[in-house]
Amino acid sequence: MRTPSALAILCGGQLLVVLDQTIVNVALPVIQDDLDFSPAGLAWVVNGYLIGFGGFLLLAGRLGDLIGRVRVLLAGTVLFSLASVACGLATGPGSLIAARFVQGIGGALLSAVALGMIVALYPEARERATAIGFFSFVAAVGGALGPIIGGALTQGLSWHWIFFVNVPIGAFITVAAARVLPAERGPGLRSGADVPGAVLITGGLMLTIYTIVSPSWTTGVLAAVLLAGFVVRQATAATPLLPLRLFRSRTLSGANGVQLLLVGAMFGFLFLSTLLLQRVFGFGVSETGFALLPAPVAIAVVTLLFSPRLNTRFGEPPVLAAGLVLIFAGFLVLTQVPVEGPYATRLLPGILLVAVGFGTAIPALTGLAMAGARPEDAGLASGVFNTGQQVGGALGLAVLATLAASRTGSSSAPGALLAGYHLAFGVAAALVATAFVLTIVVLHRTWYPVAENRPAADVSDATVK
Repeated sequence: MRTPSALAILCGGQLLVVLDQTIVNVALPVIQDDLDFSPAGLAWVVNGYLIGFGGFLLLAGRLGDLIGRVRVLLAGTVLFSLASVACGLATGPGSLIAARFVQGIGGALLSAVALGMIVALYPEARERATAIGFFSFVAAVGGALGPIIGGALTQGLSWHWIFFVNVPIGAFITVAAARVLPAERGPGLRSGADVPGAVLITGGLMLTIYTIVSPSWTTGVLAAVLLAGFVVRQATAATPLLPLRLFRSRTLSGANGVQLLLVGAMFGFLFLSTLLLQRVFGFGVSETGFALLPAPVAIAVVTLLFSPRLNTRFGEPPVLAAGLVLIFAGFLVLTQVPVEGPYATRLLPGILLVAVGFGTAIPALTGLAMAGARPEDAGLASGVFNTGQQVGGALGLAVLATLAASRTGSSSAPGALLAGYHLAFGVAAALVATAFVLTIVVLHRTWYPVAENRPAADVSDATVK
């Protein structure tokens, strides 16, 4: 199974998910006009997906460990592709949001096991760093292609085709995975099919994300009750869905905490940058795609060519810290973007700083998050990591978008809109600064070069048993 073809298939699954997310962002204004979305309702094109994705990630990761990760990956790819067809055929806000929710479930099944399979394929630290770097590179390529393909399809054909394009990619991955990746049986559902725990965590996460994107005391309290019940269940169940021993790892817990803050800032950055370019700078859909292109290109170059070497030479924590410093500087630059002036001097420098920093930080963060997991828990650790990503993304998007809108008010003037974006970018900078402090405080005991010979306890402060 440990072949370049296997790694390429897993990276292809990641490409499918990332490509869809970036394509959708650039087409949001057109979708709003065509399907008559309200300004508040438009966010649900993104949020519907996030709720399905984030709500099912932990369950998907555990299913992969129990019944075989290849089976879960295939099921997720097929479901994602079918839901993409439904998205493309949507004729109103309700049908599109519902299809996006199902698409999120498919993305959860696919993504939850892909990273765990890579970790299982490459147990040696140096090879794992290279594989994760390539995995991150492919995600960045999806980010680069998404805005351009989305702009071209939306203007040349219609926004419906930004979803239809997922179908041939999904079909190819399904056929290739079935042929190349050997079937894994796993120990079976009886070894850990914690049904009550699955119901509690899935419902709790879905309601948590729903509360984040659509605040409500009722859903918030219910989400808290379900999540508390889940923790109690995991502490007492004979075969828990999420063994709490995983969080004894200082590295895993710290990395997931950093991720919540970092991804929250980055989701807001992508969403707000698209709106800034179109509503303040007056860019069209295709122009917006090309204007955002330097960011994923920079991320791709850094993750493929530099991050694996830096992580091997210096260790993940210091590389992560350096990346966070660059992202923080980029957000500070974006808080000073003027209304007038050329794109190359008023916006591009901030975009490049954020992109280079993210390309530096994310492979290190991914490696840290997976370092403390045993092989039999790799799928679950991957699900935890991806869940944190979606919860952090939903929270960041909701908070930053709300702050920008509150500062702007009812005005549509470029100056008023820009003031809202300035505030949101400043808050994003604060989130990244907090992530930096967390990296220094929590992960300081793991500052080591990957290539050094060191005891396993250095990877995870607390032995996971």
